[in-house]
Parts: sequence; C-alpha cells; structure tokens
Amino acid sequence: MKSILIRDTTREERIRIVNSALWGGCGQECEFCSGCDNRGGGRIDSIYQPYIDGLKEIREINEEYRAGLVRG
Repeated sequence: MKSILIRDTTREERIRIVNSALWGGCGQECEFCSGCDNRGGGRIDSIYQPYIDGLKEIREINEEYRAGLVRG
C-alpha cells in the first residue's frame, strides 16, 4: 500500500483517498448526504479539507475529531 502522508501524495491523490475511504463508511455516497452532520460530526467533506489542502495529516484530523475539536 502506498503512503497516504501529505509528503507522499498529490492533492488529486488525497481527494481520491478521502473519497474512497468515506464511501466505504456507511455504504452510501456522500454527495447531498448530511448523515454524519446529523450525528454531530459535521460535514465530512469539510472535516477532511485540511488534509486535501496539505495542511494536516489524516491522523491529526481523526485525533481532533475524537477529542471533539473538529466540526464541519
């Protein structure tokens, strides 16, 4: 498996990584879905935007989410 770290990926690859991971979570497509937001997590696309933009690793975002520091 290829590394998913920011230094090892392009922006386009990070978009694909996020999309492929999210579509597997509940079995539904995320477009027009607010399911995660209804559960208090915020919109998934906005939660992982810092990773896509190369600002934060997925691990950092997930840790902040678990600690309640992230809302979409």
